[in-house]
Amino acid sequence: MSIRLRFALLYSIILAVILLFIGLTIYGILSRVTYLALQDDLRRASLGLGEAILSTNSLNMQIRPLIGIPPRSFDDFPEDRPFRELREREIVRILDPNGNLLASPMGRVEDALPLDQTGLTELQSGYEWWQTAAVNDQTMLIYNRPLIQNGQVLYILQLARSLEERNRSLSFFGLSFGGISLFIIVTALGVGWLFSGLLLRPIVQITQTAQTIGQERDFSHRVQYRGPQDEVGKLAATFNNMLAQLQEAYERVAHSLQMQRNFVADVSHELRTPLTTLRGNLGLLQHKPPLPMEEQVEILNDMTEESDRLMRLVNDLLTLAHADAGRNLAREPLELLPLLEETCRQARALDPGREIILEAEPLSLQADRDALKQILLIGLDNAFKHTQGRVWVNAHRNGKQTELHVRDEGPGIAPEALAHIFDRFYRSEDSLTLPGFGLGLSIAKALTENMGGTIRMESEAGKGSVLILSFPSMPF
Repeated sequence: MSIRLRFALLYSIILAVILLFIGLTIYGILSRVTYLALQDDLRRASLGLGEAILSTNSLNMQIRPLIGIPPRSFDDFPEDRPFRELREREIVRILDPNGNLLASPMGRVEDALPLDQTGLTELQSGYEWWQTAAVNDQTMLIYNRPLIQNGQVLYILQLARSLEERNRSLSFFGLSFGGISLFIIVTALGVGWLFSGLLLRPIVQITQTAQTIGQERDFSHRVQYRGPQDEVGKLAATFNNMLAQLQEAYERVAHSLQMQRNFVADVSHELRTPLTTLRGNLGLLQHKPPLPMEEQVEILNDMTEESDRLMRLVNDLLTLAHADAGRNLAREPLELLPLLEETCRQARALDPGREIILEAEPLSLQADRDALKQILLIGLDNAFKHTQGRVWVNAHRNGKQTELHVRDEGPGIAPEALAHIFDRFYRSEDSLTLPGFGLGLSIAKALTENMGGTIRMESEAGKGSVLILSFPSMPF
């Protein structure tokens, strides 16, 4: 059973229970009020009749009537006004204290109304008595009242009225209310079905969106919800937010897989050249007859260079692998100026003719000393490869950040190449003839981000390039 159907049924059941409670309450109130009204009418009617019976001598009856004498008819008392004004709906009987019929409208013995022994005893004791009984196939409400004079019960007055009209009215009310309630419940079931469909439409959309994503594997789909921001609206918004996060994670994973495939392809390509050279040189050394000693020495030197190249490539790949694995780098308070002076001194040893200008403030930051030094050497090596002129190393505070700049005065980098400058194994057309594997800046980026910093490259054609490192500053 769907939630929509359960919701509509539950709504209808609750409404049915409420209507049943209301109907029973109204029925009970009507039944009680009409019953009390009938009692009040009979009691009022008995007052005038009782006074007339006690005050008139026209009955001319004894307390103990002779056996075999029939009851008298009301027509025998034309001068008594209460008898002439009796309502047609009211049935009146006059009994003696023992319950024997003395007078009735028609004066017949069979006109007697029921009176049980318990009621007779109560009446003889001076108390009124109410009784419900079937008379001529009709349910009657019978009011029995003792007529007392000088402390003695002289007569018993019976007034009765049919309950059939009241019962029919109550039955009509019950049937009418039941029919109307049934119509309301059926209508409410239909309305509840429609409204629950409207309320649950976002949930249906969420289900359809999830199915579509599962079939198409496309996380760009969203639930189109334009209703109020209630619980359902919040559910739709949360689901859309979850889809956005899943899409971002899926794209990152897809990008990482593509990067891994490219990485494996690039590594294979970079390893193929030195391995091919080594394999060829080994073949030459195995040549029969042996090559001249001078050629063998050249071959061995070439193999040594290729081996060194392979070792550098493997070392760079290991550095990248450690950075990708999130290897924790030490973040210790580091005096920046001594590190920069040491790095510039080692860089000058690699290229003695190069002019390196250091401009730095006495700053401190939280960083791994060896990793930061490696990043700076990569920046300097990259600058050496692209210019024969001067190189500037600068360190200063920029707001809450400490920035390190490595700037050269080379030809600059083309905009289309600048967007890929930190990609692994990427080498622009201008740098294909330069030594290296295109991993230096990728390593610098990975190490910088691992220490919580950022790295970027700015360049302008004809004016050189600047590598910018940014780290959170330490408080003074």
